[in-house]
Amino acid sequence: MTGLPVSVPGVSARVVMQTGCGPYAYIVADFEPPGPGGEPEFRHTVPDHRLPHEFLPAVWEGIREGLGGVAAVVVLTDGGFHEVDSRDWGYHLAGRYAGQAALAAAGLGEPPEDRGRQIRVNWPGKPRPAPGPGT
Repeated sequence: MTGLPVSVPGVSARVVMQTGCGPYAYIVADFEPPGPGGEPEFRHTVPDHRLPHEFLPAVWEGIREGLGGVAAVVVLTDGGFHEVDSRDWGYHLAGRYAGQAALAAAGLGEPPEDRGRQIRVNWPGKPRPAPGPGT
């Protein structure tokens, strides 16, 4: 298993789908190269009132999918939820996009594309869109 070669702090992903009650998900994570054993690791510092811990397995599953076999130490540093609209699927999706963004920031993959207002992903070095006409 390959390891993430550089640190990628402050990757955020927000999923806001406003059709049929969600899903809504928001996460912020720091990605670090794996430790001496080279194994992936997931930690969190987010209190339960910011992100209920019941969603953590879906976040980690999505991040592992997004990293596509690249090992990293991932520290979830912030998150948010909605009482009605948050679902495991939304956190899985946010995790997947965050993992893909970390790979792109490390030069190991293609960056994920924002999907309008539904999915927003930010990472260090993310290219900003060119200004449109009239701006």
